Amino acid sequence: MSLSSPDSDPCWSLYLVRMASGQLYCGISTDVERRFAEHCANGAKTARALRGRGPLALVYQTVIGQHGDALRAEMRVKKLSKAEKETLVRGGRSLP
Repeated sequence: MSLSSPDSDPCWSLYLVRMASGQLYCGISTDVERRFAEHCANGAKTARALRGRGPLALVYQTVIGQHGDALRAEMRVKKLSKAEKETLVRGGRSLP
């Protein structure tokens, strides 16, 4: 389900997925539920980093807004340490 109206730009969200190994994968999408289902399906649309790394768990998501803002937020989150990402997941910090 998209959070945008038909005549506006889509609303982008940032999400974190936990792999079976405990690693966190960060991504952006206009429909997080659909994208997570694609990741879980291990099909052609699964991110390469997640293939064969299940079971997967969607552990964090937040609405960002515009695509460019979401891309910048994704890069900032990817630069965080594992401990900082875990704090983000627990709600102990806001997005950088």
